[in-house]
Amino acid sequence: MGRGGRPVTGVTEDARKQLFRAARTAKAFTDTPVGDDELREIWELTRWGPTGGNIQPLRVLFVRGEEAVDRLVPHLSKGNARKVRAAPATAVLAADLDFHSRLGLIAPGSSAKQERYAADRVLGEADARFNATLQAGYFVMAVRAVGLAAGPMGGFDGPGIDAEFFGDRNWRTILAVNIGHPAADAWQDRQPRVPEADAVHWA
Repeated sequence: MGRGGRPVTGVTEDARKQLFRAARTAKAFTDTPVGDDELREIWELTRWGPTGGNIQPLRVLFVRGEEAVDRLVPHLSKGNARKVRAAPATAVLAADLDFHSRLGLIAPGSSAKQERYAADRVLGEADARFNATLQAGYFVMAVRAVGLAAGPMGGFDGPGIDAEFFGDRNWRTILAVNIGHPAADAWQDRQPRVPEADAVHWA
């Protein structure tokens, strides 16, 4: 049952294909712009995904326009730099290591937890990175859910991006995601998946 006792129903097969079975990492995009409202809707969906203790450490930097892209590409591998220059928008996803400062707002009654994170920065960073990475998965799915294609990328200098864009914010880059409408040559052939017999066990 869903919230308030309402039944939970599955999404359509078309939705399952769009989000999972037919979805792939986009390698190329059309020049159709991605608007502010579309990017905000991606975040609006992403932020509802669950995190441990509701700590919500993910932060998003949307990069568009020549000036911003010129600041980003020196911190990317050559291949990723080309992809970013050809994408209508790129999201830099980061973990906020000071997420605990907002726990009073998003997790009422968590003062003890807030104090523990403030005192144990190693624990705080580990939980921030783990949960922000979890949210990064939601982000990619949200891109697909709004009808756009996602191109998540490694191959970047995280500390370089942090210094370039985040200033005094204690944010740490964990992923870059190109966003746009897929071009005709956006997709590579589907690669194999780990078979159920190797990945799933029953107790």
